[in-house]
Amino acid sequence: VMSTGDGSYDYFQFVQQWPPATCIRSKKSCSKHRPLQIFTIHGLWPSNYSQPTRPSNCAGSLYEDRKVYPQLRSDLKRSWPDVESGNDIQFWESEWNKHGRCSEQTLKQMQYFERSHDMWMAYNITKILKDAQIVPSATQTWKYSDIVSPIKTAILRTPLLRCKPDPAHPNTSQLLHEVVLCYGYRAIKLIDCNRTAGCGNNLGIKLQ
Repeated sequence: VMSTGDGSYDYFQFVQQWPPATCIRSKKSCSKHRPLQIFTIHGLWPSNYSQPTRPSNCAGSLYEDRKVYPQLRSDLKRSWPDVESGNDIQFWESEWNKHGRCSEQTLKQMQYFERSHDMWMAYNITKILKDAQIVPSATQTWKYSDIVSPIKTAILRTPLLRCKPDPAHPNTSQLLHEVVLCYGYRAIKLIDCNRTAGCGNNLGIKLQ
């Protein structure tokens, strides 16, 4: 069994978060203003098929901020903001050091962030859901398949959803927190996500 940390991985999980859900019960301050109502990047995570845990904190080059050149920086401020504490650079640094280093043989730091931004641009999850009438609502709930279906139609692959408990209605609904798209070893080709869903089976899903 490989230890986590040796940098071997099979595929990537490209994880986008819904900031209002990220901010619920966040221990950090979250932006003083209302959280963005668009899906933003949480991370690009090298992952293994065989192991439930992802490789993390691998040996490799630590984050260097100078590699985030001005155009990339302005791109990432849109696609990959730190929605919890507003410290974008610290967020990028922690994601690279924890996850990005584990696939450094494929994507060096600059490419890792460029590729992540390109993935975010390629499929506008917020718009795909909006076009399917899935928009923020305090009361409406959807089934897992209702949300997966329009994304699958748009990307021609199966995404993965992750949910968070709904503090207001823990027994009847859950909150959509993350949408995961999966990419092959080189982070170019979209593939089906084969992990089990990160949402409870019988509870309706809200987008708040």
